[in-house]
Amino acid sequence: MKKHSEQSRRSFIGNISKAGLLGLTGLPSLASAAAKTDKAPAAGEHRFLCKPYLQYPAPDTITVMWLTAKPCYSWVEFGPEGQPTQKAHSVSHGLVDANNRLHRIALSHLEPGKKYTYKVFSKEITDFQPYKLTYGETIASDAYTFTAPDTQAKEVSWLILNDIHDRPASIPHLLQLNGNDPYDFLFFNGDIFDYQNDEQQIIDHMLTPCGDTFSPQIPFMYVRGNHETRGKYAREWHQYFENPGKNNYFSFTWGPVFAIVLDTGEDKEDTHPVYAGIVDFDAYRQEQAAWLEKQLQSPAYKKAKHKVVMMHIPHYHGGDWHGASHCRAMFGDLFNKHKIDILICGHTHTYGVHPPEAGKHNYPLIIGGGPKDGKRTLIKIKADQKQLVLTMLGDDGKVVGEYKV
Repeated sequence: MKKHSEQSRRSFIGNISKAGLLGLTGLPSLASAAAKTDKAPAAGEHRFLCKPYLQYPAPDTITVMWLTAKPCYSWVEFGPEGQPTQKAHSVSHGLVDANNRLHRIALSHLEPGKKYTYKVFSKEITDFQPYKLTYGETIASDAYTFTAPDTQAKEVSWLILNDIHDRPASIPHLLQLNGNDPYDFLFFNGDIFDYQNDEQQIIDHMLTPCGDTFSPQIPFMYVRGNHETRGKYAREWHQYFENPGKNNYFSFTWGPVFAIVLDTGEDKEDTHPVYAGIVDFDAYRQEQAAWLEKQLQSPAYKKAKHKVVMMHIPHYHGGDWHGASHCRAMFGDLFNKHKIDILICGHTHTYGVHPPEAGKHNYPLIIGGGPKDGKRTLIKIKADQKQLVLTMLGDDGKVVGEYKV
């Protein structure tokens, strides 16, 4: 938040104590993280826990993810629109991924811009012995259609949501403001949750409203806010999503845009008592600064028509909390030196369009709002070889901010 009273600070600390606040100092391996989920007790019927959702859009690949109530062997049948005749499953070191509940399968060798139809299948494994595997029922999803990412397109458009804070109804409400305007992907700019409790929270408050709205057909990408670093399930959060580079911070090129995504971490000092000595975000942001400088010097960055950075905590116009000031120290000079075109943030819960300020940020800094009614926003971006246009809608559908680059 931009301003905190002493009362709200005490309330925050109390809530964190109840939630079992934990920070995130690094990414555990997918294998170890997935094992925790896959061994969770599964009772009742063999069923899908969410609709399939699309991740990691790449030049010729897209990843399909979903969850089942029981351990399975899973696969995807896909092909050109209306012809799902190919089969894909995931293989690691010669072993087909199986006996798991969280499924991620990459569909590769896609033709950019072409429409594909797919269905997901999960066959229950009822008994897994060294020399005998027993299958149960196979369940199948509905058929869905997506357009293969065309990262060389001359135009790109995307939507941005931020600061939902465990209000799942906000996702379909804000997205319906877009009407029938097409978009290539959706980007979540942090604080979709208050803190991470368990898998069911991720299903109920994100995967389900996304699945009912767009994510079986249109991919999304996601960067943490400071609230995603909190709670007893924060260290498992990352396994449910797969961004370009398979990391919490990443870059990608789509059409005329080179985008950089930074994970700004927590907003207080690492030594704050609520973190109990088990976070190290200062070093993590320093690690990102070294990576960022390489991205800003890359041929792809220099070649791109538009240079966009997205991160949760703004380093200006968001107060002087430690997270903001440390982001300023780590990233601010690099943004100015290498002339980014626009920075898009959240966090403050007060939306705003801040024009360039010489000596501070030499580029526009856009902050999306939320999470309460009347303060929520949907950010729309369209970019071609001539210009990048950002439009911010309030939750009543009215334009509350615009900027052209």
